[in-house]
Amino acid sequence: MLRCRLLQRTSQLRVATRSYATSASAHALLFIEHKDGVLDSGSLSALTAAQALGGEVTGVIVGAPEDVGKAVENARKLKGLTKLLHSSSKSYSPPLPETVTPLLQQILSNTPYTHVVSAHSSLAKSILPRVAAKLDAAAISDVTSVAHDASENATTFTRPIYAGNAIATVRAPSSVPLKFFTVRTTAFDAAKADESSGDVLVEEVAAVDVPDVPTSHVSTSLTKSDRPELGSASRIVSGGRALKSAETFNATLEPLADVLGAAIGASRAAVDSGYADNSLQVGQTGKVVAPELYIALGISGAIQHLAGMKDSKMIVAVNKDADAPIFQVADVGLVADLFEAVPEMVEKLKK
Repeated sequence: MLRCRLLQRTSQLRVATRSYATSASAHALLFIEHKDGVLDSGSLSALTAAQALGGEVTGVIVGAPEDVGKAVENARKLKGLTKLLHSSSKSYSPPLPETVTPLLQQILSNTPYTHVVSAHSSLAKSILPRVAAKLDAAAISDVTSVAHDASENATTFTRPIYAGNAIATVRAPSSVPLKFFTVRTTAFDAAKADESSGDVLVEEVAAVDVPDVPTSHVSTSLTKSDRPELGSASRIVSGGRALKSAETFNATLEPLADVLGAAIGASRAAVDSGYADNSLQVGQTGKVVAPELYIALGISGAIQHLAGMKDSKMIVAVNKDADAPIFQVADVGLVADLFEAVPEMVEKLKK
């Protein structure tokens, strides 16, 4: 099934030449995120993208002293890393753009790095562009593929634009010595750990003191759930405005999600109506997902929502409107009242 029409354009990135490495061999610096020492799955996908450059990959981890050690032990087992840098300080807990930027600037100054890579996460999107601007370097966001031509010392990226309805091809030539890019994690497989790996060189980097930081971390409010994490779940059940209320949203989706072992998602319309928490929003302004199975219940299929889920391997849509746009991308479509269809699906799945 043809899901969308892809258009392509090519653009050249040009910035002032700096004193970075001129070798055609790529050397990437990977910003590795973690939570209490547990590596973020998005960083594992970013490592796969960094490996696609064909050169060495050095990881960098920052955080509180009590968490960095555990994160380093987990990261040194990853296949594809050749070196691992780490820096710990109370000022890096949690990492803020104002505190981490000077550290990354110091690491990148007069070094052999040709690329700086991270997942397209909220944290990285606030830090990497800041560092790139400080270094007058090129930055490309939300990359879905990467290829490095060693003979010309040029890197070609693809990234979705116009809510995913077109694909831009961006080529950074040899005149761009340092390239920053963030990775759409659903486009790359997560790198695997190898328990036998132990030859990764680990080096500590002194924290950079930043006096008079203009911002401070006040608090973090996280939604706790026993369900799979939405961004990495292999099965997702999502609901839209047609669920009518928060009560019917939960009563309808939870039994189906339970029997499938799936995460729960929501359209922006459902979130704006108060049916679901905004952490469950799937779409251009929410989470971008690509599970094995995506079930859309009562979702019309606005272009902003499709941008966040159309790369799913199998899309199942239930909607009583036969002309709903969601059916244009669905692999399996059912024109029916979801309040009748979903309970029947649950009963049959239980059997």
